[in-house]
Amino acid sequence: MKTWIPDGRNFAYLTWKQVDALPREKTLLVLPTAAIEQHGHHLPLATDTLINNLLLGQALALVPEELPIYALPALCYGKSNEHLGFPGTLSVSAQTFLAVLHDLGASIANAGFKKLVLYNTHGGNASLVDVLARDLRAEFGLRTFSLFGSPGATLEGVSEQERTYGFHAGEVETAYILHAAPELVDVSEYSANYIARIENPELLRPEGSSANFAWLTKDIAPSGVLGDPTAATAENGDRWSREAAARIAQILVAMYDFEPRAGA
Repeated sequence: MKTWIPDGRNFAYLTWKQVDALPREKTLLVLPTAAIEQHGHHLPLATDTLINNLLLGQALALVPEELPIYALPALCYGKSNEHLGFPGTLSVSAQTFLAVLHDLGASIANAGFKKLVLYNTHGGNASLVDVLARDLRAEFGLRTFSLFGSPGATLEGVSEQERTYGFHAGEVETAYILHAAPELVDVSEYSANYIARIENPELLRPEGSSANFAWLTKDIAPSGVLGDPTAATAENGDRWSREAAARIAQILVAMYDFEPRAGA
């Protein structure tokens, strides 16, 4: 798997003695959660994992060097059952995903570390990440944080339709991979599909509202794409990734510095 994580920020590159020397109370460990799943005809199965690695790696390069903030190896397999029926999708159950994160959290707590970030770039994992963040806090006393996607990035130039319903393998994801790993993008195989249109608002939405309907990709998008990648450019992928990484770096420093305030 390609990586943009700086060597000096890669937890797995440390020896156990180097880990033992880290300040347990302050060290911030970041556990990436992503997926290996279909991304249409034009993007690789590893798209979510590659984007996670790219944005986190660029962010860690911006974090002040003296702060002990490290990336753990990514949990590449996620709850991807919405994409089952497409060859190549490798999905785990919600129970398995939660169990693996729980056991990793137990190992981190057992080693004496106090702060853990769950950084997720796959939509199918999002609700489970929130559940686990609370459970790890309650069971192990870990100061646990959740972080998602490209937080705060304006994604200037993306249409409102794409911003609202470009869920999967659309313009933004394609632009990131065009920038970071263009050899993995087949631009001759673009296809477009939207689950809904902003000009035709409906009472029930696919997600992100108080009244949602459950959906499977194979029911609504034969190519596996939910969005439109045709406007994607490597230049936008570069610009958006740098903007997202800068925001992630700020958030990681805030998480490193975070101390709860009673009554706040």
